[in-house]
Amino acid sequence: MGRFQVVGATVVDGSGRDPDDAAVTVEDGRITGLGASSAHGERLDADGLTMTPGLIDAHVHLGLSSLVGPQFSFQISAAEIAADIFATAGAALDAGFTTVRDTGGIDGGVVTAIAKGKVRGPRVVSCGPVQCQTGGHGYYGAEWEPTELWSSHHVPGLCALSMMAGNADELRRNVREAFRRGASFLKLCVTGGVVGGKDRLADTQFTVEEIAVAVQEAAARGTYVTVHAHNNEGIRNAVEAGARCVEHGTDLDEPTAALMAARGVALVPTFAVVERLLHDPAAAGLGEPVRDRVAGVRERMAGALAVAKEAGVRIGLGSDLIGPVQDRRGEELVLRAQHETPMEVLVAATKTNAEITGLAEVGVIAPGKQADLVLWNGNPLEDPNVFADPANAVLVVQAGRVVKDLR
Repeated sequence: MGRFQVVGATVVDGSGRDPDDAAVTVEDGRITGLGASSAHGERLDADGLTMTPGLIDAHVHLGLSSLVGPQFSFQISAAEIAADIFATAGAALDAGFTTVRDTGGIDGGVVTAIAKGKVRGPRVVSCGPVQCQTGGHGYYGAEWEPTELWSSHHVPGLCALSMMAGNADELRRNVREAFRRGASFLKLCVTGGVVGGKDRLADTQFTVEEIAVAVQEAAARGTYVTVHAHNNEGIRNAVEAGARCVEHGTDLDEPTAALMAARGVALVPTFAVVERLLHDPAAAGLGEPVRDRVAGVRERMAGALAVAKEAGVRIGLGSDLIGPVQDRRGEELVLRAQHETPMEVLVAATKTNAEITGLAEVGVIAPGKQADLVLWNGNPLEDPNVFADPANAVLVVQAGRVVKDLR
């Protein structure tokens, strides 16, 4: 569609301002006007619907769209892994997410295939494989498997979960390789994790000096480092080294939050994955021990969110969903709305996430921005559960193109 106007919707523009009833005019993929217009082209009647910017998920794992255990024990073919990845990408679009930041698992070919329109999916910003220390979080090979064989689990151009480094020189080599393969930012694991092998959430991983190597390489390319981190020591190490964003932040305390705010470091909490793993780890292809590891994380992450807000930290939104059940991505907004107002949650999932991901042209409904729009059946500011059901995303527009229409 070259030029069209959406009329009749209640517009929530993503900035935090009160809703408006303005018509939205789109031309050549961009928003060209708000309010009445005499523009030629199709008029889309949206009476009774609510318009928001396309949602952004700042923490996704498209490359973990199969059962995790079987995927990394060679029980699933590359063809099936690819089918699962592209099904998850299409489901994200259908749930109203027009942009995602992939924080580990896909190789550059997936980004290219979606960008070329060969498969349906959101705009993808990817770190490529996660950077991990030898024996740290992000390694899922068998205990007897030599570390150097881990890369044989990668499928070039499709999926590459993580790369292992034993020292700063190896890390430098690995991040350069990640950039060569299409990464547009870097992610490091600097603490243990919930879905891990022998590591614990209390573990710290990589030294300040090692993290700084990745920061240096990212800065040389005009980009940044984000870190998987659950404990305060790991977060402080990353902030000292120059990381710009923290994923999870489960045990964030007041002094560490104040440090993040002072350094301009953002936080992306991830509630949906915690909820899923508490209730059904098998649905992601993981064993029952994961349920024990995730116990208490939900409550601590909620506390960390409150501490971060009080300190003035910029807070985005990410689902961190893994496994084949990723169709209800909007549940992350519902879970966050238990701790914030629906408007605050929407701003986190649009304007703030656009800032965190470095995408200045999306995230709000305003003239000159790319036309990423969603029309919802209902008002998610009154009932955030609207976000959870993909069927409520009646119309999805990505860069001015209608990619879903249930009207």
